[in-house]
Order: sequence, then C-alpha cells, then structure tokens
Amino acid sequence: MDDELLHSLNEAQRQAVLHFEGPALVVAGAGSGKTRTVVHRVAYLIAQRGVFPSEILAVTFTNKAAEEMRERLRRMVRGAGELWVSTFHAAALRLLRVYGERVGLKPGFVVYDEDDQTALLKEVLKELGLAARPGPIKALLDRAKNRGEAPETLLQDLPEYYGGLSRGRLLEVVRRYGEALRAQGALDFGDILLYALRLLEGDGEVLRRVRRRARFIHVDEYQDTSPVQYRLTKLLAGEEANLMAVGDPDQGIYSFRAADIKNILEFTRDFPGAKVYRLEENYRSTEAILRFANAVIARNALRLEKTLRAVRPGGEPVRLYRARDARDEARFVAEEIQRLGPPFDRVAVLYRTNAQSRLLEQALASRGIGARVVGGVGFFERAEVKDLLAYARLALNPLDGVSLKRVLNTPPRGIGPATVEKLTRIAQERGLPLYEALRVGAEALPRPEPLRHFLALMEELGDLAFGPAEGFFRHLLEATDYPAYLKEAYPEDLEDRLENVEELLRAAREAEGLVEFLDKVALTARAEEPAEAGGRVALMTLHNAKGLEFPVVFLVGVEEGLLPHRSSASTLEGLEEERRLFYVGLTRAQERLYLSHAEEREVYGRSESARPSRFLEEVEEGLYQEYDPYRERPPRPAPPTHKPKPGAYRGGEKVVHPRFGPGTVVAASGDEVTVHFEGVGLKRLSLRYADLRPA
Repeated sequence: MDDELLHSLNEAQRQAVLHFEGPALVVAGAGSGKTRTVVHRVAYLIAQRGVFPSEILAVTFTNKAAEEMRERLRRMVRGAGELWVSTFHAAALRLLRVYGERVGLKPGFVVYDEDDQTALLKEVLKELGLAARPGPIKALLDRAKNRGEAPETLLQDLPEYYGGLSRGRLLEVVRRYGEALRAQGALDFGDILLYALRLLEGDGEVLRRVRRRARFIHVDEYQDTSPVQYRLTKLLAGEEANLMAVGDPDQGIYSFRAADIKNILEFTRDFPGAKVYRLEENYRSTEAILRFANAVIARNALRLEKTLRAVRPGGEPVRLYRARDARDEARFVAEEIQRLGPPFDRVAVLYRTNAQSRLLEQALASRGIGARVVGGVGFFERAEVKDLLAYARLALNPLDGVSLKRVLNTPPRGIGPATVEKLTRIAQERGLPLYEALRVGAEALPRPEPLRHFLALMEELGDLAFGPAEGFFRHLLEATDYPAYLKEAYPEDLEDRLENVEELLRAAREAEGLVEFLDKVALTARAEEPAEAGGRVALMTLHNAKGLEFPVVFLVGVEEGLLPHRSSASTLEGLEEERRLFYVGLTRAQERLYLSHAEEREVYGRSESARPSRFLEEVEEGLYQEYDPYRERPPRPAPPTHKPKPGAYRGGEKVVHPRFGPGTVVAASGDEVTVHFEGVGLKRLSLRYADLRPA
C-alpha cells in the first residue's frame, strides 16, 4: 500500500505526504499537484500511520473542491465516509447544529442567503423610514464579519455619509438588523463563522471534543484565509498543532474579501518548528510560459521563495501584441482565435475589469464565435447598463412596460411599490398601457409630483431618441444624476460600475443613432447563446480565473491603469497584489499565452495615450516575442471607391455623410475619423460603416 500511495508522486510531494505529526506548510505553486498531495497524505495517515478517518479534517474553500476531494478519497481508502471534508462554513455550521444552544441559538435556526439578507435589510430600512439601499449596508456587514469585528468598529473609518446614511443612522440600521435576525432565529452567512468562533473560544468542553474529532487538520488555499478563518484554524490546531496548511502566497488575490496573505507568510512564526515543503514542479504550463511567469512574480517582496520548474520543456513563445486601441485589441483576439480554430472552449480571454468584456464579446460575436462570461454576466446584462438601455427602449417605445417598471424609480424619485400598484390597477381597470396610466396618476393620485417629473424627463428623452446615441445617454446621465445614484447605492464597487457606464458611452459613440445601437445590442446579446459546435470561448476577469486552466489564454489590457489597476497602484501592498493577479492569469495557460496592450485607450470619455504595464517592463525582452500577424498577411481588399481607405484622410478634407450632411475631417486614426459637421458638431466615425463621400 505504501508503494501504491507514493509511486506516482515526485520527491517534494512524497516528503509532504510522509509528514506525520506537528505543523507543516506546503508551499504549492500553480499547477504543482497540491490536491493530489493532500489526498495522498490523508490516505497515508489512514493506511500507514493508523489514524482513524474520524480523526481527520480537511478544509477547502469551495463546495466543488470539497466534493472532488471526497470523491478521490472514496476511491483510495476504506472508511472515507467518516472523513470530515468540507468548507469552512460547512464545518462551522455542523458545529452549530450540535452545540448552537450554548451560544444562544434556537434549535432549528435558519441561515439566510443573500436574497434573504437583502429582504430583511429592506424591512429594517422601511421600519425606520429610510430610503437607503441595502447593498452598501450588506457590504459593510460582510466586511466586518469576515474580519471578526463589530460593524461599529468599521464605522469609524467611514466618511460621515455612507450609502446615503449618516454614521448614526447607519449604526441604528445595523443594530436593528441584528435584533431582527435574533428575533427570527436566523443567521446570515457571515454569522456562521463568528458564532462558531464564539462557541469554541468560550466553551472549553466543546473545544476539546472538536479537537478529538479533528486531530489532523488540512487547510487548502491558506493564503486566502480571513482573520476569522485564521483564528478558527489556530484554535482547532491547539498545542499539538497537527496542522498542514497548503497554499501559495504568490496567488493571494482576494484582499477585497478580507483574505490576509500574512496568515501564510507568518505561518512558521505562528507555529514554531513547522516543516516547510515546496512543490515547485509544474505539470500545467510549458517552460516558455513559466519562465515568463517566474520573472514577473520574482519582483514581489511579500512572498515565500520558490521557482516553478516546468515538467513540459520548450513550448510556444509568449506573444505580445501591441494594439492601436481597445477595438484593434479585440479584433486581434477574435481573429487569432478564429485562426487557431475550434474547439473554442479550450480558449480563455482574461481581463482586469468587467468593462473590458464588451468589445471582446462583440468582436467574437461578429465572427460567429460563441462566448460565455464566466463568474459574471455579459456586458449588456449588467445592472447599470440594463438601467440605461431600459430608458433608451422606453424613450423609443412608451408601450414597453418591462422597461418602464425598471426605470420608474431608478434612480429613486419617490415612486414606491404602493404607487406602482395603484398605477397598475388604473391600467387594468381602464384598459390602458402602463405609461398612459402614469398620465392619469399624475392628475389623480395624492402625490403627483414624482410622476410629473418622470413624464417630463421621458418627453425630453423622447425628443432625443432619434438623434445620436451617445448624446441621448449623456443627457440621460445628467438629467437623472445617475453617477451620483451609483455612488450612493454601490459604494463597494463604484469604480467598476462607472467604468461600465463609460464603456456604454463608447459603444454608443460608434453607432449612428439610438435605434441602430439598440439593434446592435440585441444582436450581440443573441450571439451570447451557446454555439452549435466547437464550444465557446471563456471570458472572465482575472479574479474569476483562479483555479482554472486552459490550453490557450489571451490576457488583454496589460497596461498602466488597468494592470496594475489605478485604484491599487498607490501602495506597495496593492501593487504586489496586482502583480500576483497578473501571475495568476499567466499561470492559467497550458500551451499558448498571448498578451496585449493598447497604445491608446478611452478613460472616462477621453482618449488617452496608454503605457505598457510596468510588469512588462520588468521582464527581459528575451522572455517574450513581439507578435503582429497582420504584417504577415496579404493586404485586405480596398473598399468601394466612394469609401476612402482607412488612413487616407489626413485632416482638412471636405466630406458628405448621408445623415449628418457636409463636414470637414479634423482628425484621422487608423480606420476611424473625427469629422466636424455643420449641423451636429464633432462625430467620430468608422470608415467601414460611415459611408463618407468626397464633397
């Protein structure tokens, strides 16, 4: 049995598996077989060391990982059903089901999910007569509970107003919410670990029982543990400290979820005498990819020394494409994927922010390549984008009841559910569309002002609906003060949402009118459906790529302001986490890795020169290859004679547009020109679609 357990392991894995008692840290690089190591170590404890399965605890971070570990162990050892393999939250909940009454929990307590938590917060806000949104308050509660702190402590670091509430009112909401949870015999998700910690810290008898049940502890992804998870682990380990922590500080990228990388960096200080095992043989990526990744992460100071070594020598060089702008970058990605050919589900495109996905989705869709957004929603399905699109649809078609209900009180304007119910009743009784019922309500209901203001807004927007799409959205944003609404409603991810709004404006600028723009959106959304054959390209943020691997990876937007992100580059800790995020993206690639950056990118509505990421500048050029497939391809056929070739304009030419009339070219870049039209001012147009003619 000993040989069977060890023969498939490399030397470092074997040494970790053979570790018996006392603390151990397994520094497991990307693709180095850490799950195999943990599984074999558990099996070894049972088969060779006489440890009972009922004395072993293995903690992972996802249900999927826990189930995978359980399944592997079922195939390897007898009695695997007695092993305690679970997530932190599942393990804590199991304790509370048995001992919860000792910390004041009622038998049969319920656990509220995110929707339940939001609903309860709404009830509390309504009872207190407050119009704030629950999202920011929920984010505050989650952050406090992950850190093991009272929400009151976090309030001290907040501005005077947060989420539309003063500190005093916010504290009142937090306290009332806690009282409501207790009154209903409920916990929210963040409470589970806190109550378990309170139980074990306050009840020595229970702690002794649990330690007997968890004599040998394994914690996976230790670099991602929060302060509460760290305290739970240290408490359970006790003085015997038969704890094996497995992880990689180079992949610590979740500080925004309260993960503390110091937990793994300081493991040997917390557990004196701990043995350290380094898994450095990488079974995932080629040598070319790993040499580049190693050079990147070596710049970090907050790490444990290790160098990944490729089991697969050689490999395709890492390729870097320098794009003119974000549109050219998306075109390159889509055409290179098309050139590589199906199956497309072996390809992933990774980016730093959600807003970057829009051009990629459209470029792939226009070439008939199916795509799926992993761990998120497509660009045009994001809440803030859907809000603005709903206004546009309603401006063009007042009969659109779905869009009307979405925007009627977004941003909040005093048209609550009770008013909507009355309007719906009026519409049903009189056989009117809901929009016409608004007109009736504006005359008949007790508080008509909000309805009148909304109708006046929609009349303004209706007048703009058949003009330029960008102008419509800019007026909408100003008239509704929508950015201020986002700031108040979503302070926890405001920057991402504002970037999505700016990306929508960029998309609108490329359309001639609002109708054409909405048609293009509808076609893009339809293209997100599953492709008939060849699978779909995976699109995802770098954060969502953690734990995944793909034969081909495109990592786009490798430039200052994006990677590292402008919000994180001002501190050493933030900059190093951005470098780790880049490293995580690089090490997702198995066979081919493409990097790209743009020389120009729009930031908050303005085109700005973009600089390659400092992470690229830190790597010697011999570790990657400049790549431009368009130099090697035959020139594209010239467009019809009435459409000048891209790049033919230099400025000053007189032209005529079929809709905007006569104008003068003032700037040209690639296949785009900026034209001043006498009637409508400056317009940026694509030469492929603008149908410009010489005057």
